[in-house]
Parts: sequence; C-alpha cells; structure tokens
Amino acid sequence: MILSNPFFLVLVTVCIFVAIRVALYKTGLVFLVKKWWRRFEDCFHVYQSFKVPEFNESMQENHLYVRVTDYLNSLTSIEESDFTNLVTGKKPNEIVLKLDRNQTIEDDFLGAKVLWETGASTDSTSRSLVLRIRKADKRRILRPYLQHIHVVADELEQKKRDLRLFMNVEAPNRAWRAVPFTHPSTLETITMEADLKSKVKSDLESFLKARQYYHRLGRVWKRSFLLYGPSGTGKSSFVAAMANFLNYDVYDLDLSRVKDDSELKTLLLQTTTKSVIVIEDLDRYLAEKSTGLSFSGISNFMDGLLNSCCAEERVMVFTMNSKDHVDPAFLRPGRIDVHIHFPLCDFGAFKNLATSYLGVKEHKLFSQVEEIFLNGSSLSPAEIGELMIANRNSPSRAIKSVITALQTDGDGRGIGMFGRRVGFDVGSRKSGDEMVEPGGVFCGEGAHTVRDFRKLYGFLRMKSNRSSHSPSFDAGSANRDG
Repeated sequence: MILSNPFFLVLVTVCIFVAIRVALYKTGLVFLVKKWWRRFEDCFHVYQSFKVPEFNESMQENHLYVRVTDYLNSLTSIEESDFTNLVTGKKPNEIVLKLDRNQTIEDDFLGAKVLWETGASTDSTSRSLVLRIRKADKRRILRPYLQHIHVVADELEQKKRDLRLFMNVEAPNRAWRAVPFTHPSTLETITMEADLKSKVKSDLESFLKARQYYHRLGRVWKRSFLLYGPSGTGKSSFVAAMANFLNYDVYDLDLSRVKDDSELKTLLLQTTTKSVIVIEDLDRYLAEKSTGLSFSGISNFMDGLLNSCCAEERVMVFTMNSKDHVDPAFLRPGRIDVHIHFPLCDFGAFKNLATSYLGVKEHKLFSQVEEIFLNGSSLSPAEIGELMIANRNSPSRAIKSVITALQTDGDGRGIGMFGRRVGFDVGSRKSGDEMVEPGGVFCGEGAHTVRDFRKLYGFLRMKSNRSSHSPSFDAGSANRDG
C-alpha cells in the first residue's frame, strides 16, 4: 500500500539522490565521476592541439609561454588540479599556486571548453604547454582566446611590477633617476567626501578601460588633472594615491632644472607608458620663470604634437596653489581635463580627520569646533592632522589643541570658503567656470614641510606664549607635501 503511493516513491528517490551526493562529496568520488564523465564526453569530439614551448628554436625564451603560464596560474580552476605547487609570492606572507608538470587544467571561453596540458618537451630539458580545442570551436574562438590571454597577462603583469619614482637631475646626460616608489597613500586613506571619491575612482577606472574608445575618436589615450589649493591640503598625497590606484610609475618633473624647451621634449620622450607625469607648483614657476623654458614650450609639453605621439597611456598632473593668476590658455580643455579643488578644512572635513586619526565620530567639543569654523577660521588638513597625531593618545587633548590652533593661527583663513565649495570639475567647460557641488568637497591628507613642524611645536607652546604666531602657508612657499 505504501510502496504504491507516488508521493512516497518520490520522497524515497530524493532521499537516495541526496545520500549519494553526500557520499560522493564526503569520499571525493564526485571528482572521479566528473573526470570519467569528461573522458566519456571527449570520445564524441575531435580536438586539435597547439603546443607552446618554453624556448623557441634559437633557445630564446618564448614570451607567449610566460604569458600563458601567468594566465593559467590565475585561473580559479587551478585549485581543482590533481597536483599543484605552493610557492611564496613577492608580497609578505603571500602564497601562490603554480601548476606542476603532467597536469590538465580546464578553461571556458565564449561557451566553449578548452584544455591546457603541462608537460616536458621532446628533449625533456624544457617545459611546454599544449592547448587542446575542439575543432568545431577552433575557428570561432582561437584568435579571440589568445587575445584574451594577452589582455589578462598584461593586467597581471601590471599588478605584479614594483612601482618607481623618477626625478630629473642636473647631470651631463640630463636623464631621469629612479628610486622605488613606496608611498603608502591610497584613495581609501585619503580624507575625502564620499561623493567626490566615487567620482574620482570612476573617472580613473573609465580611463583604464578606454584605450579603444580614445583611438576610435582619434585622440591620444591620456588624462590630465589640475589639483589646486593652499599648501598642506593633500595634493601630493593625492598624486601618490592616484599612482597606487592605477599601478603607474611616477615622473616628478622639476621645471627649475630644465634648461630649455628642447630638454623638456627629451625628458618627455624618455618617459614610459603606464606612468603619472607630475609638475608641482606650476603657478609659482610661471610667475618666477627662472630658466630658459618658454611659455609655448610648456604649453606644447601639455598637449603639443610631441605630446600626442609620446603621451599614450599616461596621466599628467599639475598642481597649483591658485589658478586665479594663471593664463587661461594653460587651463583650457585639452590641456586640462579635470580640475579638483583642495580647500582648507571645514567642519565636515575636520570630523572625517577626527574619525581617521583619533577614531572619534562624536565628541562634546565638536560643537565648539563647529562654531569656530563658522566664524571663518580654518587650517589645512596637514596642520590639523599633525596636531591629532601628536595627541593621538588623548582625543580630548587633540581636539583642544586644534581649537587653540584655530583661534590663534586659523583666524580668518576660512572666510569666503563656506558659501561655495568647488569639487570635481571636468575641464570640458570654460577654464574660468567652476562647478559648484555642495556635497563634493575634497579635503585630503598631506605630508608636511619643515614649516609645518615648526608650526606644530609652536602650538604646543601656546600656553607660554599665547600671542606668538607660526609662519603661515603662503602661495609662494615650496609645497613638496608628498
């Protein structure tokens, strides 16, 4: 009676199926069943094989072999291989999976299954990789698949390489000198309004993927940024964060060491792709102009014919304390794509700094700080950050030191900055126009000059000398805050 009940039979069947699945996973038989099924399925398909040797006929390294190896080691299916090597990576405590010889790894591309087999070449002294593709899929996927491998390998190589900082030096050959670029700043550590940070990241991500788009338009694949604002507001730290995000080298170009236009062109020719080219304090240089560089030479460096030929896959960044007295010709669209304002801190930026430096989101002294900001006082993020670092063990003492600094040294510095805040301005509009974004205020961290530290210690001695003032950050000071 029970056995004739259809519901009971279905329930028994489901229970048996679940029991078999559990048994297979618990015993590892599921992997054997899958392997046997693949072999059975392959009996009904004809495969064509392509061999990728480690060395070519001249016993030189085959770059395609290296790229394919990097690509295969990045696949998640490598974990299902029967035997995989564990090796240490370049980063601390990094463990990387590497394929061993005589293993098979499966990959999927455009709905087709491809197989890679690792093994030794005929002379047994070098290695080789064998690609097996179904003949029915070869014509459709072979070329796109190999191009896909090159693209992924380029991305992996970009992530693995060590970044470098290049500086132009006054030497007989007038060349770049490189040192490791290890700046810890990232877009996550920069104190920035969430909306503005999202716009900056989106712009950089779009640039990385836009090679074909730029070429379709007949334009050079490059992006240029203008960062302007008072000293100590984090412009150089933002450049470092941008380079780390893009994984690009940095070329720090000091125009005061360039003797003429010809040398400036030579320096541009010697830069490489995947790099950020930085010229700091451009407004100060244009005002002083102490070398043989001409204005036309600088403008041609920004978007001239040589720039069009040699600036591919590069980001150019120019920093200024103020753009008010700069010839609009230097700021026009095409030379500057994006304008980002780095203002002095307001109360919202102060709260972000307090959260980052002190771990404090609310405090009883915040109302007093807000009132001081509303009265027109302000300091740079670098100044406030240093005070918080010096008093990081006591948030109350840190906030009090900021209040004292605002009352004594920040008086009047924030006047005019609260009705109108400039954030992320795309340079497609006239250079004199500014895009007002009340929620898009950027306030970043910056490293500090000797004057910053003198000012800090002056703050700590306020009790003994309340009337003394530290040196102010003026537009003419050399801001090397990276």
